[in-house]
Amino acid sequence: MKKMQIFEPAMCCSTGLCGVGVDPELLRISTVLNTLKNNGVPVDRFNLSNAPQEFVVNKTVNDFVSKKGVEGLPVILVDGEIIITGRYPSNEEFMKLLDVPAHYIGGNAETKKTQGCGCSGGDCCC
Repeated sequence: MKKMQIFEPAMCCSTGLCGVGVDPELLRISTVLNTLKNNGVPVDRFNLSNAPQEFVVNKTVNDFVSKKGVEGLPVILVDGEIIITGRYPSNEEFMKLLDVPAHYIGGNAETKKTQGCGCSGGDCCC
């Protein structure tokens, strides 16, 4: 199985879904990642404010941030190689990069309603 890692800019919580103005793209990503996890496909997600050490110990990401700055985030790695920078993968890209069927990604995240801010436990800043 391929290993995907997402290195994101600093956000108020681990998902970025806090506050009153939820970014629909972050909502889509959180929904896709939860659906993948429920189907046995874990994706590591690191937020600069919650997991800064991951940015330090991952040489590929550390070199990228040193050269491009945090403005180049998010950085998407698959099997340790940078695949996408500056944006999140589309649902189709998730399917292709992870070699998973469409139902592993879920439905249209933009039409799904969520409850609360999406933060878990002590991560919540709402």
